[in-house]
Amino acid sequence: MEETNREAVATAVQRVAGMLQRSDQLDKVEQYRRREARKKASVEARLKAAIQSQLDGVRTGLSQLHNALGDVKDIQSSLADVSKDWRQSINTIENLKDVKDAVVQHSQLASAVENLKNIFSVPEIVQETQDLIEQGELLQAHRKLMDLECSRDDLMYEQYRMDSKNTRDMNLIHSYFGEVQGLSDDLAKQLWMVLQRAMGMVRRDPTMLVSVVRIIEREEKMDRRMLDRKKQTGFIPPGRPKGWKERMFQVLEGTVSTRIESTQSETRDSDKMWLVRLLELTRRYVHDDLVVVKNLMVQCFPPHYNTFDRFFRLYHGAVSARIQELSTEDLEANEIVSLLTWVLNTYKSAEMMGDPELRSEVDINSLEPLLPQEVVEQLLSKYVQTFTSNITGWLRKALETDKKDWQKDTEPEADQDGYYQTTLPAIVFQMFEQNLQVAAQIDDTFKEQVLKLCLKQMNSFLLRYREEAVGFKEEHLKDRQQPPCYVQYMIAIINNCQTFSESINSLKRKYSASASEPSVSDAAIERTLSEVAREGCQFLLDEVFLDLEHHLNELLTRKWLTASPAVDTICVTVEDYFNDFNKIKKPFNQEMTNEAHRRVVVEYIKAVMQKRITFKNADERRDGADKMIKEADQFKFLFKKLTAREDNDRLCDAIAAIAEVFKLTDPTLLYLEVSTLVSKYPDIREEHILALLAVRGDASRDMRQMIIETLSQNKPSYAGVTQPIFKDITVPTMTMTSMTSMATAKLLK
Repeated sequence: MEETNREAVATAVQRVAGMLQRSDQLDKVEQYRRREARKKASVEARLKAAIQSQLDGVRTGLSQLHNALGDVKDIQSSLADVSKDWRQSINTIENLKDVKDAVVQHSQLASAVENLKNIFSVPEIVQETQDLIEQGELLQAHRKLMDLECSRDDLMYEQYRMDSKNTRDMNLIHSYFGEVQGLSDDLAKQLWMVLQRAMGMVRRDPTMLVSVVRIIEREEKMDRRMLDRKKQTGFIPPGRPKGWKERMFQVLEGTVSTRIESTQSETRDSDKMWLVRLLELTRRYVHDDLVVVKNLMVQCFPPHYNTFDRFFRLYHGAVSARIQELSTEDLEANEIVSLLTWVLNTYKSAEMMGDPELRSEVDINSLEPLLPQEVVEQLLSKYVQTFTSNITGWLRKALETDKKDWQKDTEPEADQDGYYQTTLPAIVFQMFEQNLQVAAQIDDTFKEQVLKLCLKQMNSFLLRYREEAVGFKEEHLKDRQQPPCYVQYMIAIINNCQTFSESINSLKRKYSASASEPSVSDAAIERTLSEVAREGCQFLLDEVFLDLEHHLNELLTRKWLTASPAVDTICVTVEDYFNDFNKIKKPFNQEMTNEAHRRVVVEYIKAVMQKRITFKNADERRDGADKMIKEADQFKFLFKKLTAREDNDRLCDAIAAIAEVFKLTDPTLLYLEVSTLVSKYPDIREEHILALLAVRGDASRDMRQMIIETLSQNKPSYAGVTQPIFKDITVPTMTMTSMTSMATAKLLK
């Protein structure tokens, strides 16, 4: 208390010090005192009110406790009176046992009197009920059946109540009503027959179906009543519970399963498209049936049956079972794709379970998959294996067919631009396209997988294609008259390479999400195609130079110097061949022309280097040089014509530059002329220069030695990086006969 007083005094001192911090505040002391007095009075009033409220609550609580005590005493007294009365009435209750037995007997007799009419007319009612069942009057038959069952059950219940251990009387009653169970079974059979035909019946006349549902609902209520009585008394009539509602759903499930199984009318032996037909029939049946269920059958069943959802899941389960059964069969590749396409796409599409009219009633995404994922993966794996095997066979057959065409005596077909081609690329990519279209129907991942497989097979196929093209050339060299259209079909092979490349890029753009990203397989395919095309071009050039061989051997010989039309014949032959080569697509056409140009010049220079002639005097050197310059101009004119005026004079200028070395009249200037030649063609070697000087015929050993040494010491500056000409030209050191043989062998390579 003292501590509280001290805290109060300290607080008051602090408040007063806060109010009297300035001298002018002393004038307001009286005002401050009155304000604090008012505050004090207000606090005291609130405190008194709070204390008074608490006192009133305590007073009320004490009053209620006092009243409760009085009530407890009254209850205690009443319980004592009840206990006294109960003890006095025990003897009275025991004396009423005879009355109780009389009441039970009276109840049994009353039940017997009530069912007396039915008891005596049981055979008649049984016959009437049987007739009604046979006539299809199921509601009336069920009404009479229920009357019979009620009579039987009431009698048996009363007997059970009187003496539950008296089985003889119970069996007597059951035997007397023995035909009732048979009627129940017959009626049930009729009900199940109606339910089995429910899908067709609801379209024509749903009355019978409604009657069946009403009967089943009545029996279901009776089952519940009997089960409740069993819990209370332990008695349940024979044949209960019937469980007709559960049996109804079993029958409907079997009907749906039979409906799905009946869709297969064909087998693989009778129809290659049996699976497609089966799946289409299944789709149509399921969709049409569910529409009927939604629009008609739902109205025949109570709402709490959730009829549409139940049928939806029944059909889903039946279809799933059928599809899983189909997946275990030995399906072919196209059948696997048809099945998976149907399962993964068609089933949930708007044409079937995803129909907007049906989706409004149920969530199709809540359904379990028709096929487990592991089964789907197994089928896809099996398809890939089968497809790999099939496509290998297809490609082999396609190539064999194309090879047979190469032997024809008619030219191959030309495309709209006039380029030769065969049907091989179209056949191959039609196969790829068909399989990719099918794979795309399954999903994008599988489509990419099939595309990669196609490209892998394409790479292997192109390697075989290359081998066959080489074999085609080798067979032709054995007899150059056969096949008659060798050149034209070799052109078609070259053009096919570009068609293959374009088709592959088209497939990738169409079926691959990563078409712009080149893969290892892409690079291998492009490399093989390029090699096949270039080898084909090389084979055709070999064919040209085999025809030119005799004329090339005449170059730079005595016959050539006098009056040989070898170059004229070479130009005419090359131009004639290139009229056919115009059927080669770009860029191979251009590359082939450039290569022909290079080879003609190289063969010409080889003739020089083989020293077939040695000029005897200045006149021969001048005549030979002039002829070489003229023939170089002929080659220029020819290849400008073949290359659409493309400037490529440097190759022919090499012939003219060599001619200038021959044409020079002052041997002392030979070094300068040779130096100029070397500066223009830096790949020229020492043996080439010695061969030129040997053909010139007037260069002494000392002069040749001096020119070589001077060139070695003072290497002329190169005019720039240029295409090599002399690099592949060797200078022979053997006899003319051996030289000619080697040249021929090189041409044949």
